Amino acid sequence: MACNVLSQRQVLALASLAEEASWCCIFVLVTLLLLLNSFKETTITYDDDDIVKGTSRVLDRECDEIYVVGEGETLHSISDKCNDPFIVEQNPHIQDPDDVFPGLVIKITPIKTTK
Repeated sequence: MACNVLSQRQVLALASLAEEASWCCIFVLVTLLLLLNSFKETTITYDDDDIVKGTSRVLDRECDEIYVVGEGETLHSISDKCNDPFIVEQNPHIQDPDDVFPGLVIKITPIKTTK
């Protein structure tokens, strides 16, 4: 008759293994909580100066080499504002100059003017 009794040594080994597994679970949970906390959403707040009645500040921004088209802008208005008459020639991804939409990324190379 086989007896399924665990020896004291086996019981201690199982208890030690269970304790180690619980510490590993705690470590994983704490790590996940820290990671999730580090990806917290950031919110952007605007002062009253940033909101102009009826218009947006997009039209007042500077011309960088890489420019993102804002709502209400056309290639003509960007060309005038940034002093770059060759926007279409320098951006081969623009197939139709009239088909410009907010979010379109274009390259700006302003003409240097001497004073």
